[in-house]
Amino acid sequence: MRLLIARFLLDKKTAVSLSNIEEYFDNCERTTLYRTLKTFEENGVVHQIDDGTGVSKYALCEPGCNCEIEQDLHLHFHCTQCNETVCLTQYKIPHIGLPDGYKAEDVNLVVKGICKNCNGR
Repeated sequence: MRLLIARFLLDKKTAVSLSNIEEYFDNCERTTLYRTLKTFEENGVVHQIDDGTGVSKYALCEPGCNCEIEQDLHLHFHCTQCNETVCLTQYKIPHIGLPDGYKAEDVNLVVKGICKNCNGR
């Protein structure tokens, strides 16, 4: 199942939700899919994206990524028309220095607007 989900994610150009994966693998239990995504996330295969829609989305990490806040942060874009979210890995988020005593556990930067596909319509 892990290989099938990995192939599914490789074919996607956008981030996908658990529901998207569940629709594709309609004979598989949701719990199995969720556990696979969590295993992938724990091992740096995928990263989770909070795009503000209330639904977590997942995308494959780029080669060499280890999902560290200090090194691997990139911009995400959420289209308000087609509701797709894409990783813009070429746009890195610079390190943000926090005051002493603060420790970042997650950083997420999402730009919302209209994607190039919807903008051309």
